[in-house]
Amino acid sequence: MEDIGRGAGGLQDVGGAMPTTIDCQYMHPEVAAAYLVRDGDEVAFVETNTAHAVPQLLAALKAEGSSPEAVRWIAITHIHLDHAGGAGALMQLCPNATLLAHPRAAPHAIDPARIVAGATKVYGEARFAELYGEVTPIDASRVRVMEDGEQLDLGQRTWTFLHTRGHANHHFCIYDDVDNGVYTGDSFGILYPAAQRAGLFAFPSTSPTDFDGVAALESIDRILGTGADRVWPTHFGEQTDLMGIADQLREILERSMELIDRADASGLDGEALDGFFEQAVRRIFEERLNQLGLGGDGQLAEILSLDIDLNAQGLVFAVKKRRYKRSKR
Repeated sequence: MEDIGRGAGGLQDVGGAMPTTIDCQYMHPEVAAAYLVRDGDEVAFVETNTAHAVPQLLAALKAEGSSPEAVRWIAITHIHLDHAGGAGALMQLCPNATLLAHPRAAPHAIDPARIVAGATKVYGEARFAELYGEVTPIDASRVRVMEDGEQLDLGQRTWTFLHTRGHANHHFCIYDDVDNGVYTGDSFGILYPAAQRAGLFAFPSTSPTDFDGVAALESIDRILGTGADRVWPTHFGEQTDLMGIADQLREILERSMELIDRADASGLDGEALDGFFEQAVRRIFEERLNQLGLGGDGQLAEILSLDIDLNAQGLVFAVKKRRYKRSKR
């Protein structure tokens, strides 16, 4: 494993402050975050959530005594709309900012038509507008592609970009050498505060269409290999129990891969395949919630319901993709 960080040796004594966690109020409180990072006079955002979250981002900027003109970088870990849907709207208001994106994500930030069309087909126009608002294209001249291992500076800190597959093929994480932490997007699990009241509850996002269990496990190891002592997942907020999180993610990923093998071998298809994964994924979540004494929490169940559905859909898609590839041999 690579070690680009400082391990447990503590933070460097340089300018800048720890990032500000911004609750984007996406569907529920404390579900999706963006992060405001300051170092001297320079400012950056990591993630933007949707166009509806832009007022919260600007309010956080003002509260820090800064202005949109001071924003140098706007980084999106990947192009999914709960991470990047508001990037275009925010870029319009931050005239000196450059968008930082994975090579596979950048074309969709420049021309989001395909992503918008796909999401609108799933949700319908009214629901899409309610969830995401307008997804604004970004001029190509203001988009910088970040290759694997590439670095850039923000004030006295250096960011290193790590391509991390598993959740999405267009995903990167960002290691910050000053704070010795990693902005992990969806590559190091989902940790809603509402689910942490009685103990740690982390789970991976196995949503369609790019889920790859082996790559997801490798991404966990790569994040740990930085030597970071904290992470900032988009869902939600700073976390310091990296080994505990990694253990829970590995367990669920390994179970998910076993489920894919079983479903593939069984020949299940159509509604039967959907039902198999809906029940199996729900059972995994319910087991952990019951262990924590949270099984009867209706509000938490509502927050988790979308993740359960998406994770099940991702595993269904993985089986279909495997079968398709096998049929082409």
